[in-house]
Amino acid sequence: MAAPTVPPVPAKTTARSARPGYRCGECGWVTAKWVGRCGECQAWGTVEEVGTAVVRTTAAATVREPARPIADVDVEAARAQPTGVDEFDRVLGGGLVPGAVVLLAGEPGVGKSTLLLDAASRAAATGRTVLYVTAEESAAQVRLRAERIGALRPRLLLTSETDLATVLGHIEHSSPDLLVVDSVQTVASGSVEGTAGGVTQVREVAAALIGAAKRRHMATLLVGHVTKDGSIAGPRVLEHLVDVVCQFEGERHSRLRLLRAVKNRYGPTDEVGCFDLTEDGIEGLADPSGLFVSQRSEAVPGTCITVTLEGRRPLLAELQALVAASGGGGSPRRVTSGLEGSRVAMLLAVLQRRLGVPLADRDTYVATVGGVKLTEPSVDLAAALAVASAAADQPLPSRLVAFGEVGLAGEVRPVTGAPRRLSEAARLGFTTAIVPVGSLGTGKDGAGKAPAGLVVHEVATLADAVRHARLVERPSARGGR
Repeated sequence: MAAPTVPPVPAKTTARSARPGYRCGECGWVTAKWVGRCGECQAWGTVEEVGTAVVRTTAAATVREPARPIADVDVEAARAQPTGVDEFDRVLGGGLVPGAVVLLAGEPGVGKSTLLLDAASRAAATGRTVLYVTAEESAAQVRLRAERIGALRPRLLLTSETDLATVLGHIEHSSPDLLVVDSVQTVASGSVEGTAGGVTQVREVAAALIGAAKRRHMATLLVGHVTKDGSIAGPRVLEHLVDVVCQFEGERHSRLRLLRAVKNRYGPTDEVGCFDLTEDGIEGLADPSGLFVSQRSEAVPGTCITVTLEGRRPLLAELQALVAASGGGGSPRRVTSGLEGSRVAMLLAVLQRRLGVPLADRDTYVATVGGVKLTEPSVDLAAALAVASAAADQPLPSRLVAFGEVGLAGEVRPVTGAPRRLSEAARLGFTTAIVPVGSLGTGKDGAGKAPAGLVVHEVATLADAVRHARLVERPSARGGR
């Protein structure tokens, strides 16, 4: 009888089976299994499968140029070159560094294209070759804008392209010193899947443009879109790849535009550039305080000037308040414009509870001049004095400024940058300042002294501030006149 046939035993697999990997489309975080929420940036629904997770190694390559002592490295290649737009250069840290990639983000219609077209024109006027790639508008539309703002230059080259390969071809052909791409979300590559603006496309386009900028030492300006919540659209890795990230902000109904650096490898991130957007173009504002202060010949109850800090720059702003008799039949109205409503409601409660200002049955309106938004706690004291002035129907002393944070106990707390605020107020001709205790500081070399021509009253409580402001409620003010 034949022996039964035994099936062969399969050989033991020594290599571990490859498993699929997953990556977050926002920040690039990698995990071995799918999760609904990214473990790095906490974004929902951004983790996608990227294929098989295979460990790869790279062999050592031949060194073309040996490493040099750090003292022998030429620093001239990293010197910033001014763009010609002073406020733009202030935010960038002196200008554009060759090979640097700057991402400028902002809401539609805020003036991003106008700012970059003006910067490109000024750079071309200095003899540099500038390539302006418009992927959202036609070349004729950009030409009309350039003619309107006076940005026609022989060395400013313009092309309308949405294909990445064609854009790279233009770069090879013209060899520009400065590249402007408007915008990075509308350029697509045919070598990867997905539509323009998608995570994969934006990552591929940005990587290709950044690689070209680094190889050619070509400064690059990229325009980026923003989402409804104000964050930069596209993958979060885009912000990590570029060297500088700037936010261009401004209200649609206001001429003022603010440029802030969110990330800057070559300079500070606490500088702010101010611009005035008009029909004839965009202009830098070295002293924008006049936009936020009313020009009147006589004092009016309910107004107070404060000094706020935008980055390291002190700016004067005017707060206005109106207190009127309520129509009855419910709670009085509390309306704010340019200020946080919850913060103003707290100040009204402090005024009523700590100082006895009658506001429970009176409508109160508090607003800023010029459409500026003030979120700094230092504006608390000025807002409280403006409301107290309106309730008493008495104007504050002329040429007076006030700043300081107000607490629930009625105390006035110190704020940062007090010497700079006081110096700016003195420079603009103000004669009296009501500030928190300790704002003048102590020390040597003039510290602890008020600027020339400025009388400074340091106060510890809101009651002290009202007393220095000489506010006494008139009997007729209770009726809302």
